[in-house]
Amino acid sequence: MTTPQKTKKFDKEGFRLIASFKKAELDYEIDERLEAGIQLHGSEVKVLRAGKCVISGAHVRVVDGEALIFGMQIPEYPWSHQFNHVPDRSRKLLLHKREIEKLRDALEAKGSACVPLRVYFQGSKVKLELAVGTGRKMHDRRDAIKDREMKREISRVHR
Repeated sequence: MTTPQKTKKFDKEGFRLIASFKKAELDYEIDERLEAGIQLHGSEVKVLRAGKCVISGAHVRVVDGEALIFGMQIPEYPWSHQFNHVPDRSRKLLLHKREIEKLRDALEAKGSACVPLRVYFQGSKVKLELAVGTGRKMHDRRDAIKDREMKREISRVHR
């Protein structure tokens, strides 16, 4: 008797999706999107292949000319005894120097933040989609929800 295969999630571009943070688009007014690679240890890649990752509390900062992601949770790999990784360590993002400088300038603006939107495999590489934006107030969130529902109703009527 064979075990049932897990279906792999693919997003609209055809990348294999690991994790996404959909609430970020509601909480932040997104100004810019970036794609970055992540510097990982071997056991972290195995956990990501299993689809286990939490990015909901993560954020990006530029420290000493390097972009780092803090708060990204990748659980320990159970079969990687003493060579296991720390689940909530800061991880270096692989960006060009120009992109890091642009990100640093964007983060220096008051009220701006950089949060991950999704983590996915592009071929055999792990990529991270980042969003740079400003935080929304509660009334702005309500307006965004109303606008989204109005667009949805209009598209239903046109069908």
